[in-house]
Amino acid sequence: MNVVLVEPEIPPNTGNVARLCAATRTRLHLIEPFGFTLDDAQLKRAGMDYWQHVEWRRWPSWTEFESRLPAGARLWLVESGGPRHYAEVEYQPGDYLVFGRETAGLPKGLLHHRRNGWLRIPMFNPAARSLNLSNCVAIVLFEALRQLRYPGQVSVKKISATNG
Repeated sequence: MNVVLVEPEIPPNTGNVARLCAATRTRLHLIEPFGFTLDDAQLKRAGMDYWQHVEWRRWPSWTEFESRLPAGARLWLVESGGPRHYAEVEYQPGDYLVFGRETAGLPKGLLHHRRNGWLRIPMFNPAARSLNLSNCVAIVLFEALRQLRYPGQVSVKKISATNG
C-alpha cells in the first residue's frame, strides 16, 4: 500500500503517519510544500526511531508525483464530502491513499477531477469539524489491510501471566 500526504503542515501528524507506515510496511509519499522542515524535532519525536524503517519519498509537487505514477495506479482521495464511504470500495495491493493538508484538505479541483476515487470517513456529530490527519490515515489504511487479509503480518509471541 501507499500513503500520500499532500502538503502536510503539522510535524507530529506526519511523524505519527511515518510510524504507522513503518509498522505496516506501507510506502509513504510526502508532497511539498511542507509546513515544517524535515529536521523538525517534533517530526522526529512523533516518528520516534521508526524513520529508518519507513520506505518514503519526497515529491516537489503533486504534478511531479502524478506524472510518475505507474500505469493503472488506483488513487483513493480521502476528504469530507466524498460520494462514497471509505469501506465501500475494494482495495488492492499497491493502491494509493491520498490525504490533504490539515487546515485545507485536498484541492477541490483534484477532488472533482478524480471524483470516482473520492472517499469520506463518516462523522456523527455535526459540531465536529474533522478528525486528526494521522487518525484518518490509520482508519483507512487498516480497512484496506483488513480487506487484503493483513499481508506480511508478523506473528508476535504471546506472553502469558505465568511466564513473564
